Amino acid sequence: MKVDGKHFRSIWRERDGWSVGAIDQRRLPHDFVVARLTSCEDAAVAIRDMLVRGAPLIGATAAYGMALAMREDASDAGLKRAYDTLVVARPTAINLKWALDEMRTALAPIDPVERAEAAYARADEIVEQDVEINRGIAANGLALIDAIVAKKKPGETVNVLTHCNAGWLATVDWGTATAPIYLAHERGIKIHVWVDETRPRNQGASLTAWELGHHGVPHTVIPDNTGGHLMQHGMVDLAIVGTDRVAANGDVCNKIGTYLKALAAHDNGVPFYVALPSPTIDFAVDDGIRDIPIEQRSGTEVTEMTGRTVDGRLETVRIVPEGSPVANYAFDVTPARLVTGLITERGVLKPDRAALAAAFPERIAAAAE
Repeated sequence: MKVDGKHFRSIWRERDGWSVGAIDQRRLPHDFVVARLTSCEDAAVAIRDMLVRGAPLIGATAAYGMALAMREDASDAGLKRAYDTLVVARPTAINLKWALDEMRTALAPIDPVERAEAAYARADEIVEQDVEINRGIAANGLALIDAIVAKKKPGETVNVLTHCNAGWLATVDWGTATAPIYLAHERGIKIHVWVDETRPRNQGASLTAWELGHHGVPHTVIPDNTGGHLMQHGMVDLAIVGTDRVAANGDVCNKIGTYLKALAAHDNGVPFYVALPSPTIDFAVDDGIRDIPIEQRSGTEVTEMTGRTVDGRLETVRIVPEGSPVANYAFDVTPARLVTGLITERGVLKPDRAALAAAFPERIAAAAE
């Protein structure tokens, strides 16, 4: 997508052909900084410390992390060590393990002398596959927006509510939840996005608003608790969110607060869609509420906030009284019954086992291995 008219991806191979460039998302929205990853450990730290985030981008970064590792030690021990280092970097997003399994399957049969070159080639394929998947999500999601336009007076604005960041910053390009939005914008459809701030890390306010603004898409940042009010008053035409993992039964794990938005949408008759690439489907998990591990992150994300002062300094301040305990569950699970449809690269699917299995039989086979 574009940053002030210039095309960017969230991750790429640098001109030297082996190191990896990535936008340091910890510095947004105040500073646009590119980080250079030169080792497997760099990639693991980037994932763990959320220099990169978003399930598809985490997978792409892990793939490049394996390639960087093979450049240093392409032995069987080196392959195992790289896999073990990266797979524990973040526990919830299934794309991480998917990408690492893809890399290991491709590299294990190859002579170690040839592994580094093969690793970069497979990582590049995973990156390009992500872009193509998200283009498919864009096209299938656009049909939903077109249907709303057809029901409204010509020229009227379509209002979309989203949560957290499922934009191009969470993928390699286009995004998942934002992909139909960007395509609608390119097609000249009047579209406006309600952007949840998404406490405690504020990825909506810091990232979604940043990328929409720099790409020129009209949007408004709202406190997380505002969405229900907007729905009650007919100010939301549909909600589109992303996901870090979808269980075999259609349950959706996404950033904390997604479940509450789905409840509000259900109560007000607002269509609630989840945009996802197929690697996010986990057929090894039968029940999302019961079986998906929910990451708990540092309490400082709740107790502290960082922002730019009026004189231009970045300051971190404490907003919770000293001594007050905090809980920081990073994700929640939205039951399939509250999801209108799953926007995938192979169409808009019912959120149930049969529809997912019919659309992605190869994912079932992979889960059984």
